[in-house]
Amino acid sequence: MKRRLQVTLLVLSGLGLLHASLFTDLSLRFVKEGMRPMLVASGVLLLVLGVAEAWSSQKPGSADAADSHSDDQDQDQDQDQDQDHGHGHDHDHSTVPRIAWLLFLPALSLLFYAPPALGAYTAAREAPKAVTEQRYFDPLPATSPIPLTLTQFTSRVQQDHKRDIGGRSVRMTGFVTPDKGADGWYLTRIIFTCCAADAQSVKVRIHGAAALPADTWVTVTGTWHPGGTLGTSSAPAALDARTVKKVAKPVNAYTDALPLF
Repeated sequence: MKRRLQVTLLVLSGLGLLHASLFTDLSLRFVKEGMRPMLVASGVLLLVLGVAEAWSSQKPGSADAADSHSDDQDQDQDQDQDQDHGHGHDHDHSTVPRIAWLLFLPALSLLFYAPPALGAYTAAREAPKAVTEQRYFDPLPATSPIPLTLTQFTSRVQQDHKRDIGGRSVRMTGFVTPDKGADGWYLTRIIFTCCAADAQSVKVRIHGAAALPADTWVTVTGTWHPGGTLGTSSAPAALDARTVKKVAKPVNAYTDALPLF
């Protein structure tokens, strides 16, 4: 029984990893795109180990067969001793501890129930990601509106001493994070450095447009919302919205990418 449990766990875990990383995009909820090949390789390895374990247990004279025969003998001896002493003992050496069955839950969850993706709930409860210091900025293109990531917009607003972003129309894509009890809402991106455990959010406050439901993906066009001194850390990463359009959620949602269109 113990050998069969091990084989089943190996196979289920392997299938779960392949389901999440090879046949669906579920793995992108937990790790960066670059780690996907390693998950696929791990799933294949677990399947190979499970098949090898199952095959070896069927060979005559295998340890599994010997263990099964030994367990049967132990059980017969326990029953004989119980009869001799006139009372029963709960000795069953062939069974697996009940708590071991809990090991199936993570494996089955990868196949049948994926935890929800990180979104507005997470972003609303953590401080925005600190923007890396940048001293030099390339001139902004003549295009209008200018497609920018949320990180690029924040850096321009708070660190570009030329203040090129002032008055320019920009376009950014992210998901809606409500800000209850305050003016406006946040356009948000969650970024993975490695995996969900180190996720950080970058947020731009949106003014002048009603908030759509939380986690709705949108592309926002507008201009910087004045406040503080542009080009310094006192300037808010905020936008006066002119248009807000719903868009489809990107496949790889945990990067700060340019607008979808």
